Amino acid sequence: MDNSGGAFEGTEERKSPMTDLLAHFQTLVRETRKPEAEVMTLAFQTGVRQLWRERTLARYLRGEISRDEAVAAAGIDWVELAERQREAMMEDLAWALGE
Repeated sequence: MDNSGGAFEGTEERKSPMTDLLAHFQTLVRETRKPEAEVMTLAFQTGVRQLWRERTLARYLRGEISRDEAVAAAGIDWVELAERQREAMMEDLAWALGE
């Protein structure tokens, strides 16, 4: 395969998502000068927190938990962001349906 055209001409091979993750991980280890185990632990903790927050906000938006419960679990800023995003999506949907 000829790579002389680079990404702009679409001739560069695409990396897999796993290759990108590994490259990002190695960059974090190198730039933070932290051991791989510590960076992996931080990444895991961050990922679990994000997934839990997303789950909490989804449950709130579906009416499964109260706003107060969502605020306690995810924080007021995240709840307000989710509310604004839902409102914007509803406005877009109403526009698309011609309402």
